[in-house]
Amino acid sequence: MTLVLAARSGKITPEMEWVAARESVHVDLIRRGLAEGTIVIPRNIKRKQFNYSGIGQGLRIKVNALIGTSSDRTDWAMEERKLASVELTGCDAMMDLSTGGNIDGMRRLILSKANIPVGSVPIYQAAIEAIERRGSIVNMTAEDMFTTIEKHAADGIDFMAIHTALNFDVLKRLQYTGRVTDVVSRGGAFLTGWMLHNGRENPLYEQFDRLLEILKMYDVTLSMGDAIRPGSTADSLDGAQLEGLIVAGELVARAQAVGVQVMVEGPGHVPMNHIESTMLLQKRICHGAPYFILGNLATDVAPGYDHITAAIGGAIAGASGAAFLCYVTPAEHLGLPTEQDVKDGAIAARIAAHAADLAKGNKKAWERDTQMALARVTSNLERQIELSIDPEKARALLSTTHKNNCCAICGEECAVWVAAKYFGIALPIT
Repeated sequence: MTLVLAARSGKITPEMEWVAARESVHVDLIRRGLAEGTIVIPRNIKRKQFNYSGIGQGLRIKVNALIGTSSDRTDWAMEERKLASVELTGCDAMMDLSTGGNIDGMRRLILSKANIPVGSVPIYQAAIEAIERRGSIVNMTAEDMFTTIEKHAADGIDFMAIHTALNFDVLKRLQYTGRVTDVVSRGGAFLTGWMLHNGRENPLYEQFDRLLEILKMYDVTLSMGDAIRPGSTADSLDGAQLEGLIVAGELVARAQAVGVQVMVEGPGHVPMNHIESTMLLQKRICHGAPYFILGNLATDVAPGYDHITAAIGGAIAGASGAAFLCYVTPAEHLGLPTEQDVKDGAIAARIAAHAADLAKGNKKAWERDTQMALARVTSNLERQIELSIDPEKARALLSTTHKNNCCAICGEECAVWVAAKYFGIALPIT
């Protein structure tokens, strides 16, 4: 029985209890959210218990990280270190986007090491293997796609990005939008090329019921891939994006009806004045399913700093209804991320998520900020480090800038200390 069907029958499962305890909410909120489709808990029945992540309405905004090998870099040890880093940084889930080397081996290694939900994009592997076995991506068969999906599910993948909301109606709409960046989704591009070359409908859309059967068997969460997402701020909220969103909404309803957990992937490049509208449209059209976004990147002109542009947009998106932020690293649009890029991207996304939680009135977020303010007033350095999103950096900076518990900027005339004397706040003894 899937978590959705268990929730609808009134059953409380260990996963629901775990998430409720972590979020400090009543477990029935989790059960109702699962039953209604406004919350998902990615978990595959093949995996042992780990740190579950509840994603959706009424819960803390979650952060996703990306790792994986490519044809240019197949360093498993590096990817394993990245996994450890994103877990230490506090990411709530991660995805294996491997496209090179032993893809099956990399996925199974990550699944054996990860303590958080693990996602994948099966069409990547299906396409790479089609090149190797059949000479071209366009020679890939529908069976290749579904065989790969089932293999990922059987290995234990908890959620899969699958580009189901792409059909010929969406591609026709794309022809008339005057887009600057046509198709920027890798999976969307693979499928678009396949459809146009073969003159056939997208099998992942056409055989959607078959897909749902596989996902339901393992209780894998469907992350509905945004194949037609805008790849520049100039393309935000154009006709093709809206057409794809309408198709996604229809498929969300079908997945929810049969008890499959589903969330919807959203755009990356969105100017700030479009973000709230984008979130409201998704919620309305996609029946309240959790929204999983890449960024949002609020501008296109900051290569090398896209973790910052994504954090700006992500904070606004989270405050407006997005439930799951996929990190963006400084290497976005430039190259493969280093280990430091991965950490920087994860920290930036976590800052955005926390800022959005504050804006939404999340009690735990407000308590943490208040405790940090008090730690600063009393110059409690260890508490400041403990409460920091990046304790390692906070410790390194505080250890060099604070001497004798004095602020390096103000010294003994620190404004906080001067005011504290008059308000009766206990000060540290130096």
